[in-house]
Amino acid sequence: MPESTEKVQVRAGREGDLPQLTEIYNHYVTETPITFDTVPFTADQRMDWFRAHPTGGPHRLLVAHAPGRPAGADVLGYATSGAFRSKPAYATSVEVSVYCRPGEGGHGLGTRLYTALFASLAGEDVHRAYAGIALPNPASLALHDRFGFRHLGTYAEVGRKFGRYWDVAWYEKDLAP
Repeated sequence: MPESTEKVQVRAGREGDLPQLTEIYNHYVTETPITFDTVPFTADQRMDWFRAHPTGGPHRLLVAHAPGRPAGADVLGYATSGAFRSKPAYATSVEVSVYCRPGEGGHGLGTRLYTALFASLAGEDVHRAYAGIALPNPASLALHDRFGFRHLGTYAEVGRKFGRYWDVAWYEKDLAP
């Protein structure tokens, strides 16, 4: 049963969360077109990804944690901001995403995570946030709309997974003060 969002704490990700973060992500790798990764990861393989999200600066990893849940099932989801592109001029742009543990979506968890993520970015030198959404994904479209993202365009059939092609819609949010 989904946790009440009032009991959920949003905090910076910790290295000890990595096995659960990997488990959550791997669900989307193996079961959905939401990510274009096609092979599941081990927690060790995700360590560089984890380290790319320090507790300060524009690249963040926030987790939704449910105290009192059994160890190994207490991370309900996470939100990240990461490098949009690697070239220096892109440094003030971030790409953002949210992933929820299966069965935990649709109860305000993504909203809680994005609220905390954008609040944590408020003091950073970040000008724009971007999100690529594999279609169809009505829940993600609604979440990004709720946070004021605007649709920039759609790449048609840009990725192939599960024997078919998928479109990706690109969204932008102004983060300038």
